Amino acid sequence: MTNRSNGGRTLPVIAIDGPGGSGKSTVARELARRLGWRYLDSGAMYRALTVAVLDAGVDAADSAAVAKLTERTAVEVNTDPNDPWTDLDGLRVTERIRSRVVTNAVSAVSAVPAVRANLLTTQRSIVGRGAIVVEGRDIGTTVVPDAEVKVFLTAQPAARAARRHRDGAGTDYADLTVTRDEIGRRDEMDATRATSPLVKAADAIEIDTTSMSVEQVVAAILQQCAPALGASGDRGSQADS
Repeated sequence: MTNRSNGGRTLPVIAIDGPGGSGKSTVARELARRLGWRYLDSGAMYRALTVAVLDAGVDAADSAAVAKLTERTAVEVNTDPNDPWTDLDGLRVTERIRSRVVTNAVSAVSAVPAVRANLLTTQRSIVGRGAIVVEGRDIGTTVVPDAEVKVFLTAQPAARAARRHRDGAGTDYADLTVTRDEIGRRDEMDATRATSPLVKAADAIEIDTTSMSVEQVVAAILQQCAPALGASGDRGSQADS
């Protein structure tokens, strides 16, 4: 949690990383609501680009083709934790990016160095002067390595699969065993990619959420945040950018 330089920011950043099903999105959004801060789901940006790749019929494993397509594709996200929508070339894709087909292809797309480089610039611009909770897989190590608070959420594989299965009830996440296997494959791809792999930052707080409620996880993080946020809480407005 050491703040080395803070990149010239005037307000703090909370970076939350971890694998799928660990609770990142739910916890990060609730934290942002509690603090009155903005919220950024970096994964939504990669998912939106994955939609573009799939729609164009581009092979997600073809790095050159993916890079060429995505460099001319516009992704916009809303940082209000109460309405975190995602647009792709002006079209709302908030629901579509959570589909199983996108989930299974996003690791290949997000492994392309050019894709990560382009989104990194955008993500850092969104972070701006701070007062934001950012979640993803490389926030504390790459996107905001000088974040005042870094958290790495984990959970047992069975719990993560059950959460993903539950969240996808009524959609195309139909089989718990298949979901568990797909999560495992994505974990492997994210952890072994050459550029910004999924890894816990050396100074991150690790929290196993397997047997914890959202409220308990949020409370644990807020307790850890207290020294970094200061007595006043350094709370910013969601309208700040």
